[in-house]
Amino acid sequence: MQLRTLLRPPRAAGLALVALLQIPTLALAQRDPTPPPPLPAAGSQRQPVPAPRRRVGVWLTNSPSPLYYDPQRIDRAVAELAAAGFNTLYPNVWSRGTTFHRSSFAPMEPALAKANPDLDPICRFTDAAHRRGMQVIPWFEYGLMEPADAEVVQRQPEWLLQKRDGSTTMELHGKPMVWLNPAHPGVRRRFIGLVSELVRRCGLDGIQLDDHFAWPVAFGYDATSRELYRSETGREPPDDHTDRAWMRWRRQQLTGLLRELRRTLPRPTVISLSPGPFRSAYNLWLQDWELWALGGLIDDLVVQNYAYSLAGFAKDLNQPALVKARGWGMPVEIGILAGFGGRTPPMPVLAEKVRLSFERGHGVIYFYWEGLWGLHAGAEGGQARRAAFAQLHR
Repeated sequence: MQLRTLLRPPRAAGLALVALLQIPTLALAQRDPTPPPPLPAAGSQRQPVPAPRRRVGVWLTNSPSPLYYDPQRIDRAVAELAAAGFNTLYPNVWSRGTTFHRSSFAPMEPALAKANPDLDPICRFTDAAHRRGMQVIPWFEYGLMEPADAEVVQRQPEWLLQKRDGSTTMELHGKPMVWLNPAHPGVRRRFIGLVSELVRRCGLDGIQLDDHFAWPVAFGYDATSRELYRSETGREPPDDHTDRAWMRWRRQQLTGLLRELRRTLPRPTVISLSPGPFRSAYNLWLQDWELWALGGLIDDLVVQNYAYSLAGFAKDLNQPALVKARGWGMPVEIGILAGFGGRTPPMPVLAEKVRLSFERGHGVIYFYWEGLWGLHAGAEGGQARRAAFAQLHR
């Protein structure tokens, strides 16, 4: 989720509309006074719950948030979200080279291993949400990206994509990152295994990939990619990484991994994708999400729209690929910034963004949990915002 690159400075034209919008401060939605049944042991299998008519969801993550380390905090968060009209949760399960469970393919997130290694946050979210009729679609945030010092990078350096100069790193969010090669058989086995083990253990409704499930356009000059390209085309990779045929071949490798994942996951597991705007996704990250949607490789599309102003947000709702997506016969949601990193749009602005999205037939997914009524609730305060979200989603 490349939030920092997508956030935009305020636009005066859009913010001028704020004064015209009013959200009444309501009494907090009442919780069900009957306590939920005891949680089953993590790992119990549950049938996925039916998809909602229109998704109202939220991304949940440990950064920065204490949510993942306390089972009671998880249960309370799910209850509050259900009372506020949310029907889908997107908890982060894969980031910074680690995962939030005991995995056969990657190390456990260090803070969880220290605080509560026997807690499986994703299964806990799933149990609590399914009892309330909500879907859970964990978000594999880092996709094929790894921190440069990740364990797998040290063990399997031959899995890394390279630039033409032989380098493997790229600065992202101020840190050196590397990318695993989606054409390498070892990478494919690990990635599909990482996803499959969680789906089968927690009885999930789906999984979500985002803009990091990608092949950065400057990469592809490693030995594995070169050899495979030569064997399939009889040519050497061109020096120009923007060569159209060379870009198309690399897109096909990424598509091949997604197709293999689609075949592996049990039906009716939803594959959700949350990319950036189509032009940059296609040209910079080699994600052809239009082809993936039309080819049945994804079932749910969440297009990030983190324009801060209303004018910018409304403009981005009309990008050509998104307009076409409305006719593809699949759910299409809009990713909306709720609050993060010093930017917390006031509720009237959020309400208008939701209205514009609903008006076009889209659901909405908020980034992120702590921006709703938590750490980044802003000047309005958590109580007022929680009541306003409940009113908004009615």
